Amino acid sequence: MRRVLFILLLLPVTLCAQQDAWVYFTDKENVQQSIDNPISILTQEAIDRKGMHATPIDERDVPVTQAYIDEIKDQPDITVYAKSKWFNCVYVRGGEEDINDLWDLDFVSDIQYADRSLNRSMAVTPSQKMAPQQRIDFVYGDTENQVTMLSIDEVHQQDYTGNGMIVAVLDSGFSGVNTQAGFARIRDNGRLLDGYDFVDRSDDEFAFTGSDHGTRVVSNIAGFVQDQFVGTGPDAFIYCFRTEDTNSETPLEEALWVEAAERADSLGVDIINTSLGYRTFDNPNYSYTYQDMDGQTAFISRGATLAFEKGMMVVTSAGNDGADMITAPADAVGAFTVGAVDSNGDYVSFSSIGPSSDGRVKPDVMAKGQSATVINASGAVTTSNGTSFSSPIMAGAIASIWQSFPQKTNAEMMQLIRAVSSTYDNPTPQLGYGIPDFGQLLETLLSVEDPAFAKAYDVYPNPVQQQFQVRLPQNVAKATLLLYDMVGKQVLQQHITSDLELIDISHLASGVYISRLVTPSQNQSLKIIKS
Repeated sequence: MRRVLFILLLLPVTLCAQQDAWVYFTDKENVQQSIDNPISILTQEAIDRKGMHATPIDERDVPVTQAYIDEIKDQPDITVYAKSKWFNCVYVRGGEEDINDLWDLDFVSDIQYADRSLNRSMAVTPSQKMAPQQRIDFVYGDTENQVTMLSIDEVHQQDYTGNGMIVAVLDSGFSGVNTQAGFARIRDNGRLLDGYDFVDRSDDEFAFTGSDHGTRVVSNIAGFVQDQFVGTGPDAFIYCFRTEDTNSETPLEEALWVEAAERADSLGVDIINTSLGYRTFDNPNYSYTYQDMDGQTAFISRGATLAFEKGMMVVTSAGNDGADMITAPADAVGAFTVGAVDSNGDYVSFSSIGPSSDGRVKPDVMAKGQSATVINASGAVTTSNGTSFSSPIMAGAIASIWQSFPQKTNAEMMQLIRAVSSTYDNPTPQLGYGIPDFGQLLETLLSVEDPAFAKAYDVYPNPVQQQFQVRLPQNVAKATLLLYDMVGKQVLQQHITSDLELIDISHLASGVYISRLVTPSQNQSLKIIKS
């Protein structure tokens, strides 16, 4: 009996001794060879996006050296849970003494505990239209308020609905996205892409049924129920990545988020939506203070900024802590942080306020988050509260507006959106720069060209496999189509003399191209994806 009691008494001590840490490596193998041959480490879509936005392919795109990971795994009582190529590190769990023993490995450059009081120093290691769709004049139904508040309906009226833009949703559960009618629009048109469950290390990202939070979030972007529900980016491509473990709250979820963001980058994602926030953990020693909300402390925040540097737009919720503070990664320098308003456009008390602890304006912008209309796992149209929903409403809107000018960089688009927001000239801790007017932004973007011409020019299908058709404006009898690859090289020139003329690009490699339709007095660009 004493032995049993002895074991029971020791068990809590053993559990308490478990620590979480990031272990950073000194180098990577085959760096230059990988950079010189980027298709070996990135998809063509990722290479194309980086080329479009002049984002360099560098050492951070090279995978972590597998031999280092294997050796860490071989160490006694050490479990590797996640890895990050951007930070060249792994996330481990083990006893403090066992983790400290990793310092003896010659390829380990630093160890940073989630419990920062255990650190030796506070230094941070650096860092598809398929078959042509008939245009729908949307009846927004229950989503009208959250859509028209942003004037994104005016963007949809110009046929900018997120087509060709790729959005990765990093969240906690996506049950029903693969089955419910509210998501059939993206499924039936090949726009629901192959995601991943990073928590359970499973290729079935829809299997987990413990939470439908991610399902509701995806609906705000790309959900569609005829005459009842329209997401703000209803024709965007969607990846579902599960990174949030609803059974616990640990910094491991930060590491999984960065791992998913890295995969998003390698897949050519344009926008990441993350309706997650981290401040308080199960182990209070891991928790963050307001002073830590400086964009430099939390691992997920530093990862969000790297994702921004890689050319993606990271749209994130401000948090639901009201006047208390924003939560990571909302504090990230590279994050586009979204707070919540009600149906009247007024600030709601649960929406976390700014600024960041180093004085930057946060949130950046606002969208509806109180009684936001969503689709749940059972397919019902209902409402939910939280900045979790203002963020994807904004992310879908960004996908739609960015489609109109895909050559704009993430930084340019973020600033353009801020500049058409309601409190841009007088940002506040509650509203940031306020509620954007995407209709005004589209007018601004098209002002340098003929809006009627831009509205009428279209190609389909897009993405295209072999051939596509060009739709000419009604007043245009002939034009010239120029096609450029992502390094600016002209790969096609064809004179067009009739509407719906067929263009053959079967000889071109898969990737992203910029088409330019030119007449003697007008021109307009459009992104085309060759699949």
